[in-house]
Amino acid sequence: MRQVVCLFSWFIATLSPGAFQTVTATESGAALALDGASIFDGTGAPLVEGVIVVRGERIAAIGPREQVSLPVDASVINLSGHWIVPGLIDAHVHFFQSGSLYTRPDVIDLRRFWPYASEIAWIREHLPATLTRYLASGITSVIDMAGPEWVLEVRDLAKQTPTAPRVAVAGQGLAPGLPPALSAEYAPGVIVRRPQQARTEVHRLAARRPDLIKIWFVPAPAMDLDQEFAWIRAAVDESHALGLRVAAHATDLELARRMARAGVDILVHSVDDEPIDEAFIDLLKQRDVIYVTTLGVSEGYREALTQDIQLSDFERRFGDPAVIASLDDLSEGLPRYRQPKALPYSGTALKNLARVHAAGITVAAGSDAGNIGTLHGPALHRELELMSQAGLSPREILVTATRNGALTMGREQDLGTLQPGKLADMVILNANPLEDIQHTRRITAVVKGGVLYRPEQLMRKLQKSQSSAAHASIRNQPRSALSESALHLMID
Repeated sequence: MRQVVCLFSWFIATLSPGAFQTVTATESGAALALDGASIFDGTGAPLVEGVIVVRGERIAAIGPREQVSLPVDASVINLSGHWIVPGLIDAHVHFFQSGSLYTRPDVIDLRRFWPYASEIAWIREHLPATLTRYLASGITSVIDMAGPEWVLEVRDLAKQTPTAPRVAVAGQGLAPGLPPALSAEYAPGVIVRRPQQARTEVHRLAARRPDLIKIWFVPAPAMDLDQEFAWIRAAVDESHALGLRVAAHATDLELARRMARAGVDILVHSVDDEPIDEAFIDLLKQRDVIYVTTLGVSEGYREALTQDIQLSDFERRFGDPAVIASLDDLSEGLPRYRQPKALPYSGTALKNLARVHAAGITVAAGSDAGNIGTLHGPALHRELELMSQAGLSPREILVTATRNGALTMGREQDLGTLQPGKLADMVILNANPLEDIQHTRRITAVVKGGVLYRPEQLMRKLQKSQSSAAHASIRNQPRSALSESALHLMID
């Protein structure tokens, strides 16, 4: 039996006691009518004040009140003064990373304080809580864009967890090389050097039924790109032959151009090294390539590695407290390592996003959550704010985080827009998101598969379940106490 979470005060204020009992019994097949809200359906169409009828886990009817007949068994919730949008979709996350300072030893190596094996164990133990943070943040679906083999298990865990988003996964990425710190049992990818090897690995991955295949391409000096793209083309062709779409990591313009020519379906990052040109735009349009944003991940790294942490109230409210506590450790606890070069802020990425969007290319909002300083759950809202700085309107941004996210998942038949027959995934807001994209943070309730959840109650349950865990960071420990086990107090 699916757990149904009541929406407390304002539901109680708008429903009679008898009707309230019916709302909590959607499993019985009774209909639920969300009436009087301003509805943004995810297509980009204007707001409509109306009603959404939900039966079971799907939308039965939607439209202006005078055009929708309410079922006789419907429980009606008055949502006047509220706005409803489709459930948000984060089109780029990594569950094998926590977002903490210790989660990418290939970027900053602090393993002498917190072993990477302990980091991975902590991440896996806290996956149910991490999934819940997404739902509480209004995110009802995510795409994991590659990780170790065990990330495929997250999709199964999400299906078994009522308070989890829907999860699509890529499994291990195909890469020309991997950092030594992310190898062996921790490898988020498999090294590929030849076309036949690429075909073999695609078949191996396909046996685990991933939702897509990921090319994780970071160029190295003196790399022969013609040789590399021979195996990349083989991987793309074999994936397509098996009915799998291909996503590619390529942040440089020329690499992104080559990836599009090789036939990839999704570019999972913005191009940030130089301005894009008309030929590139035409190529993406001809190939119908989806362009995922990931503007905020550089900002997260830069803030953490320069110790200029600027988390929003929303991020602090919904982010994991242990992860947040870790981000200050460079300044207050750890020895003075030579800090690695932080990822640069790129106004180029913002300008390129504006050009790509204006050209009509499908843009999907993705946060790259899990990287240092990019928090699972609330990070997508920072991404949406950065997209507004690129010049996209709130209406346009919402489409990228709903309809276009579903296209990226390959779930457009079920998700992304509010239409009859689609899954009833939506967010109820108490402020107009078309006036200010930051109003997507004004969440009254989240609906997933027809079940309503109150973010505050989800967070209270998390806090209660984690009340016995120590969230102290190493910065609170005496310097003389620093040892190999010092960070256990911070992470556990």
